[in-house]
Amino acid sequence: MAVVVWAQTRRAGLWELTSTQTWQKSPFPPGANPAGVGPHTTKVCLTQKQIDKYGAIVPQSRGCQVTNIVKKANGMTADMVCTGAMSGKGTLESTLIDDSHAKGRVHFVGSIQAGPNHMPVEWTAESSSVFKSADCGDVKPLPGPDN
Repeated sequence: MAVVVWAQTRRAGLWELTSTQTWQKSPFPPGANPAGVGPHTTKVCLTQKQIDKYGAIVPQSRGCQVTNIVKKANGMTADMVCTGAMSGKGTLESTLIDDSHAKGRVHFVGSIQAGPNHMPVEWTAESSSVFKSADCGDVKPLPGPDN
């Protein structure tokens, strides 16, 4: 019952997502400033179908699947399995603070293809999201079968 109540409090519509990614093992040379460092804010259109399936905003990366979804009274956890240029496994979690605020975390360990080589990577992304409007306006839902 708690999952149903929680799913009903997560609101479909426009969310503003701010995330910061840190590299524990970076494929970049020392001193390089890779994309994704520092806070990054984007608008996300969260659909009711995505809420029903995942219970949260989840990363959408090419070659990655979100599996083992466990919805809880105040959030969700899941695994993220990636194959292709970036391969490996991550864990993700989202916690609903109230019906308009959530926080999330993704931790990923794997490798990335750099030319003919595969380089080890490990990164963590911390995020916070704020509900903005039931109307997504010009922001389209993320592509895929879950919209």
